[in-house]
Amino acid sequence: AALTLATLHTLQRIRGVRRPALTSLMRVENNQLVVMADLGANPDAQPEWMFQFGVMGSLYAQHVLGQTRPRVALLSNGEEEGKGNQLVRQSAALFANSGLNFIGNVEPKEVLQGAADVVVTDGFVGNIMLKSLEAVGEAFFRVMRRELLRNPLRLLGGFLISPVLRKIYKQVDPFEIGGAPLLGVNGVVIISHGRTNAKGIKNAIFQARRAVEGNLVACLRQGLARYISAHQASNASKARRRYFARHRRRINA
Repeated sequence: AALTLATLHTLQRIRGVRRPALTSLMRVENNQLVVMADLGANPDAQPEWMFQFGVMGSLYAQHVLGQTRPRVALLSNGEEEGKGNQLVRQSAALFANSGLNFIGNVEPKEVLQGAADVVVTDGFVGNIMLKSLEAVGEAFFRVMRRELLRNPLRLLGGFLISPVLRKIYKQVDPFEIGGAPLLGVNGVVIISHGRTNAKGIKNAIFQARRAVEGNLVACLRQGLARYISAHQASNASKARRRYFARHRRRINA
């Protein structure tokens, strides 16, 4: 929170951005990278903020990860349309006609299966999900180590599958990613975990380099301006339709 506030004071937000989004890259099945926002910068979000998180996440996936048409989804307690709390339902309505490749809701299991390329949530739920996944990964390897050390045969079996275990560990190790990009500010900012080691710092630097090489900030400015303009035009059109509908009812009355 302190670093986010300092960044806002120093770099300020990109024009039109309501709130910046703390964004994580999650490596899921098939070695796919999934962009997830927000992860803690905005515990109490609003539908318009969520929409902007999705726009920024989609632009990041395109210009930094090289994805052509990222699939954007809302994290919810069910994949069916209409599922979720009021925030999720209202956010879904904004995404429906946004021009983004919005695929609806996803549950955590679909996130890990790579069903979406960009997953949108508020900072409270996103932070809990991220920490839960980290905790499950750490617990899995603690239990695995304890069980393998119980007798020599198990230890031998562990040695034989050690290449597989290393690959799995690399996939769940948060330091392989390095940090979380803070999207929506006038600069490239990567916020690392409080327990980050040397490998994590190195990968955070690499991540910042990719964002700079992808001209991320300029792409966010242009893309957000386009989506915000279209969103405002859509709202104005809806307001005009409501206005004329009210007048037609008065005339017919």
